[in-house]
Amino acid sequence: MSVSSFLTDHWFAVVLLVCYSGVLFWHARLGFKRSGTIGGYLVGGRHMGGVIIGVSFFATFASTNSYLGLAGKGYDLGAPWLLFPLMIVVATYLSWRLVAPELRRFTSMTDTVTVPEFLAARFSSQSVRVFTGLIIALASILYLIAIFKGAGNLFQVFLGIPYEAAVGLMLLVVLVYTSVGGFVSVVRTDVIQGIFMLLGSMLLFGFVTNHVGGPGRIFDLMDAPATEYLFTWNAGAPILVVLGIALAGSMKLLIDPRQISRFYGLRDAASVSKGIGFAIGGLLIIQFCLFPIGIYAHFLIDDIADTDLIVPMLIQDPAIFPLLIADFLVVAIVAAAMSSMDSVLLVAGSVTMRDVIGVVVPMSEERQTFYTRIGVIACAAFAALFALNPFGDIVEITILSGSLYAVCFLPAVMVGLHWSRGNASAVIASYASGIATILVWRNLGLSATLHEVLPALVISMGVYVGVAWTTPRVNTAEVSEFFLTKHTSAEREPQKEST
Repeated sequence: MSVSSFLTDHWFAVVLLVCYSGVLFWHARLGFKRSGTIGGYLVGGRHMGGVIIGVSFFATFASTNSYLGLAGKGYDLGAPWLLFPLMIVVATYLSWRLVAPELRRFTSMTDTVTVPEFLAARFSSQSVRVFTGLIIALASILYLIAIFKGAGNLFQVFLGIPYEAAVGLMLLVVLVYTSVGGFVSVVRTDVIQGIFMLLGSMLLFGFVTNHVGGPGRIFDLMDAPATEYLFTWNAGAPILVVLGIALAGSMKLLIDPRQISRFYGLRDAASVSKGIGFAIGGLLIIQFCLFPIGIYAHFLIDDIADTDLIVPMLIQDPAIFPLLIADFLVVAIVAAAMSSMDSVLLVAGSVTMRDVIGVVVPMSEERQTFYTRIGVIACAAFAALFALNPFGDIVEITILSGSLYAVCFLPAVMVGLHWSRGNASAVIASYASGIATILVWRNLGLSATLHEVLPALVISMGVYVGVAWTTPRVNTAEVSEFFLTKHTSAEREPQKEST
């Protein structure tokens, strides 16, 4: 297809993309004005309201991984796959109720702006800060690879351009407004992207199910001998594998730095109550519209090898989607990619420069902001390079990233915010045991029957609790004040000093 014919056929997509890009760069300009300090660049000066943070929360989570990888995976895994969106909604509620209030309060008290910096203050250890930064950088790179793969697949199928060129195009756009505008730019653009994503998910579900004859056609799959297996507990994989994947993916909402860093920007405690409804409502609509798509695709596609291509193929089918709707969906999925990439890049760049390199080579606040922007660029380029030849499909790469976050940070963040015991030894031991379990479990081939995140989470949590219970707790002024105001009566018992 020539350029002129493409522009003629897809003028609506071109117009939307131009307008959308203009909004991105306008917000980058606004964000740049409020990013003179590291606090302004990373947490927006802690002046954000609950509604905008709630929308940013669901927009950040629902990326191309949801629209392409997770939506298509139902083709293989069947009805048990729908447990995943249910767990996502539950995890969102728990995140806003259990993490948001306490994390916002602790980070405000200690003036910390990254997750490694928060954990360093909570456990009084710069070693914890560095190790946390390294884990976040690795997990972020993995997640970015998955997003680049999804965007590359979409542009390759829809635009007919080479996969490598599609990855490069995404890299160029996201780098400009993320590296320049910082947190303010990211959160503000998430609102626009969230609207696109809500409409896009509903349109995808509506047109696909309408084309196959309505949502009730799912019962035909249940009765057909070739597809009735999709509605058994072990449809496409053992149920413990599916539950492990769902756990690794949903627990990120409780401890993934790109998600919980949103809470840093909340202006006050009242903002938490205002934001929770938007966060839950957005994810409820998007995920339960997307996850069934792969199941309904059995009416439309036969024997596809790569389920990541299901949604792009459906969008390309004019019998299912009118051209204007298809154009809008492409822009909506691009928005989904951007909304996650910018957040992950901001986290990856900040922890690499501020919490790893910055601990070893101290720098002024002005230099921190400058080098954090450099870190954003470096992490994006590194991920895009690996995305040119990814080692797995979108879901596999995404869940590996989520598994690392779950086994490392669920004890440190969740337990660390609600239990006064715990120290650097407990945190580092839980990191080491959780990561080692994941690697050993995968290398032994045991993940085919029990997903590695389940045993790894049990072991890392057990190690954290065991070490924390038998060693001195941290008793710095900030930690003591935090738990004194949280559990006054519980903290009256004598405490051993940390060493």
